[in-house]
Amino acid sequence: MLKYLTLLVVLTTYACSTTQQSVAPAMKKVADMTNEEKADHFAHKYLITDGHVDLPYRLKIQNFRMEKEYLGIPLETDDGDFDYKRAKEGGLDAPFMSIYLPAGLQAEKGASKLLADSLITMIEGIADVHPDKFEMAYNAADCERLFKEGKIALPMGMENGSGLEDDLSNIQYFNDRGISYITLTHSKDNLICDSSYDTTRTWKGLSPFGVEVVKEMNRVGIMVDISHVSDQTFYNVMDITPVPVIASHSSCRKYTPGFERNMNDEMIKRLGENGGVIQINFGSSFLDKEVADRINASRGEIAKMMKEKGLKWGEEGADEFIEQYQKDHPVLMSDVKMVANHIDNVVAIAGIDHVGLGSDYDGVGDTLPVGLKDVSQYPNLIKELLDRGYNEEDIAKICYKNVFRVWKAVDAYAAAN
Repeated sequence: MLKYLTLLVVLTTYACSTTQQSVAPAMKKVADMTNEEKADHFAHKYLITDGHVDLPYRLKIQNFRMEKEYLGIPLETDDGDFDYKRAKEGGLDAPFMSIYLPAGLQAEKGASKLLADSLITMIEGIADVHPDKFEMAYNAADCERLFKEGKIALPMGMENGSGLEDDLSNIQYFNDRGISYITLTHSKDNLICDSSYDTTRTWKGLSPFGVEVVKEMNRVGIMVDISHVSDQTFYNVMDITPVPVIASHSSCRKYTPGFERNMNDEMIKRLGENGGVIQINFGSSFLDKEVADRINASRGEIAKMMKEKGLKWGEEGADEFIEQYQKDHPVLMSDVKMVANHIDNVVAIAGIDHVGLGSDYDGVGDTLPVGLKDVSQYPNLIKELLDRGYNEEDIAKICYKNVFRVWKAVDAYAAAN
């Protein structure tokens, strides 16, 4: 994976003297700051929530490969895209920990639920070991309180409703375990609905069970996440949900024609009418079709060469081969400007109240855009938005207010029903 130096805004305080007195940037009025200074200031003045960080599964895989029961509390590390130190540098306060359930587990009854419980317990363990730095968060109010206390909140979302198995009571079960949103499916059709990645179209949208799942999520107070679902599933959800929904880590199909995993303009408009929020995915293949084509071509060549060498994905020697190939054949990734383009597009279609951040950090490998390579770099995006004319309130909405509005609306509906 290419490594990029983190861009930091250095706020330097000069001593006063009889001949010269300077005001430190931190003491400046906002109006007197450069956009670079404003970006760092706003990143720490306002709570930043990210709809999708794949830390739990990344740690699970590392544990498996290292044959350890538990590997590394993420305080400061060169591994992956997230740790405490980098999160604090970038102003990240409430990363939704993704409880990712691979579609391959769906064939074995109980396997998805078992993994979900394991990953939830892992995140609870991180909070238990470092209570001065992390704390579990079960609603927007928890996140707001922890922000004031200087801690990183750890809300959770389940990526793939397969963890519900075929039992509606598991919705309440996972709500009790702290799950705040559920992505209805992942890369394959499941018992709930069809996936954007699966051409089978088992249900042609939501299944009858899926309709009941959405209703029960509304009743219990779990946000419905329509990232990964097929277009027809999206419209089925829109037709029945009385509360706003989220797309926790999706981008705009305008820039990736034919990529159903992203949302088209009509869907974004409908999401806005529903009061929902699309949280922009940072993966380069989600941002730009030309980059996605280059990535796919590179992966195809890797697969071909691995077959010739008798290597299989995940087996000994495969990771080393892939890493060396990528060093020898680097692919030009997208950049922070393209992420801003996606935000611009949502704002033009649905308005400023319907866009947020859903990076997919630790979930998109080495495809992250230049300027947003890890959780320390949110100020780079804020600066780009400021350069484009977004104001302070716009930044606050994108950083957290829009998503928290949906979260609170879902909780309020559940409380009233």
